[in-house]
This record gives sequence, structure tokens and C-alpha cells, in this order.
Amino acid sequence: MTRLYRVLSLSFALLAMPGCATRQVALAPPPPPMVPVPLPPSLPMPAGAHPGMAIPVMLGDGSYPTPNRDLSAAASVWHLRAGLNFAALACRGPQAGIIVANYNAMLTGRKTVLAEAERSLAAEYRAIGGAVWRDSYDDAMTRLYNYYAQAPARTALCDTADRILAEAVTVPAESFTLFAAARLPELDRSFTDFYRAYDAWRTQRQPSGPIIALVSNTAQRLSPRIEIDPAIFRMP
Repeated sequence: MTRLYRVLSLSFALLAMPGCATRQVALAPPPPPMVPVPLPPSLPMPAGAHPGMAIPVMLGDGSYPTPNRDLSAAASVWHLRAGLNFAALACRGPQAGIIVANYNAMLTGRKTVLAEAERSLAAEYRAIGGAVWRDSYDDAMTRLYNYYAQAPARTALCDTADRILAEAVTVPAESFTLFAAARLPELDRSFTDFYRAYDAWRTQRQPSGPIIALVSNTAQRLSPRIEIDPAIFRMP
């Protein structure tokens, strides 16, 4: 028996032995199919906004600085009157007539309260402004009206002013100061809600360059069409 024959015979014998068959290797199960995670819906830019517009920087408590924060009782009354005055001058559409009518009714019915608030506010400016208090007062009132004149918040301002004026004509004179302090923040939300929506839209974006601050809108000049008692607006 040749050596080659013995090697072949041994090989066939090993193949014939039980347990010597080729082992099957267990395969890992295929990975589960990839399920795409939907992206959160993109927030639309608020109506009236544009990229790069300037808005106040949010404060640490999540609020926004406005001219209507941290006011005295007299300032709250006068700042509310200013906002309602702007609404009566600037609001258009079906609600315009009732806004003007209720504003004039408020001026007539709360003449004494409004005049006293204006005198008290002027005294506050005198106390801290000295000889130039009037300039400081006029500058503050200009900033206040420019604040109310921000076009993107116009619709919300008019809706809120309409509701506040409808209530204002029913409030007793002795309760009007408290009423003004409670309603002024509601008028302010016409603007701060817009700031918040714009900040949310801006945060979701990845700006490719610096944000450009643009000059804010100035108060719109409109021909007065409201009957107003001049005594209310006369400084002492």
C-alpha cells in the first residue's frame, strides 16, 4: 500500500466518522429597519417681522424690558391712556369707530383721574430732573409713543385696546387707578408676545452672519380726529 493510498484512506475514514461534519456558524439577526425620526415643525416667522429686525433682549426671568415696567400708579394711568390714545388714532377697520367712541367717553368720564395722574407724573420728573425735567418728560413720552407705534404688533394692540376701552367706560372713577395698573400689562403683551414669537423663530435658525439691528419704526403721523379736552394734556 503506497503512502498516498494510506493518506487518502485515512481522510475518507475521518469524513465518515460521526461529528466530523462541517459545523454551521450561527448568524446574527439583521438589524431592525431604520425608522426616520421626524423633525419638529419649523416655526414660521411672525407676521410683520423680517430677518435682522431689532427687538429688546430677553431678561433673565423670561420677560422683556418695555417702557411700561416698574411704574408708579400715576405713570400706569398715563401710560395706559397713551396706548389707548395711539389705538384710537391708528386702528382701522370695523373696530375703529367703537374704539374712538369709547376712548372719547373715557376721556370725558375720567377727566379728573387722568388730569391728576398727569400732574403726579410731572411731579415725579421734576423731582429727579431738576431744571431739565421737561426735556426728560418729553423724551420719555416720545419713546413711549414710538413703542406703541411698532407695526408688527398693531393688530394685537387694536384688539386689546378695543377690549380694555369697552371695560374702561364702566369702571368707577375711584377704581380707575387700580384698573389701569391691572390692564397696562395686558396692553404690553401685544408687543412682548411678538418679541417672544420672533425670538423663538430666530433661535431655531442658524444665522450665517451677524444680526443687523435696524432702526425701529417711529410713530405714524396721522391727522387727529378725536375730540379731546385740552386741559387733560396741558402740563401744570
